[in-house]
Amino acid sequence: MIKFIKRAFIKPNWYNLRNLKPISRLFGFDRGTPIDRVYIEDFLYKNKQYIKGVIGEIGDDTYAKKFGSNITKIEVLHYTPDNPKATIIGDLTDYKTLKENILDCFILTQTLNFIYDFKPAIAGIHYMLRKGGVALVTVAGISQISRYDMDRWGDYWRFTDLSIKKAFDEVFGPENVEVETYGNVLTATAFLHGISAEELTKEELFHKDKDYQVTIAIKAVKK
Repeated sequence: MIKFIKRAFIKPNWYNLRNLKPISRLFGFDRGTPIDRVYIEDFLYKNKQYIKGVIGEIGDDTYAKKFGSNITKIEVLHYTPDNPKATIIGDLTDYKTLKENILDCFILTQTLNFIYDFKPAIAGIHYMLRKGGVALVTVAGISQISRYDMDRWGDYWRFTDLSIKKAFDEVFGPENVEVETYGNVLTATAFLHGISAEELTKEELFHKDKDYQVTIAIKAVKK
């Protein structure tokens, strides 16, 4: 209800966004659904056939439960032992702290942006997957800084489809990596202002312009 009220009474002036302050600094969470969350969930929904068996996720099990089927087990990886949902305490950049060949699917959304050594983290994903296992990964392209993450462990990277494809190719092999982009100039502008997905039409949200990459999605298969 609060989000609806904010959308109703604090409306963006689409004809003049000339302002030094965004409409929301919370990615639109306080107004509705953040635009990148719509993209993330669209990607996972389209690839839900791979979310099965033993599924790994970072921090919690939200997406594994929402999109998974025929689930044998959910492994939640966390860096520190203070997360009650964690089943594996480990550092994705240090394979010695991880379990090898245990996952049929690894869901990793909007995480690599906050890992300085992101290439070893990609190797960590590969290490945990079984042969034939699938990594479903999303990263941010055009986005504001996440102040919460910046002030704790750091917000380091913004990717393009080319940069993240090359990084995954080095580990998984180019023939095993597919990359998809989401976004356009309107959704990029709206996302930077913290305008929510509910304030745009479906056609506006899902029009794709590869020159304005808001969210980049990667499917990588371990052979």
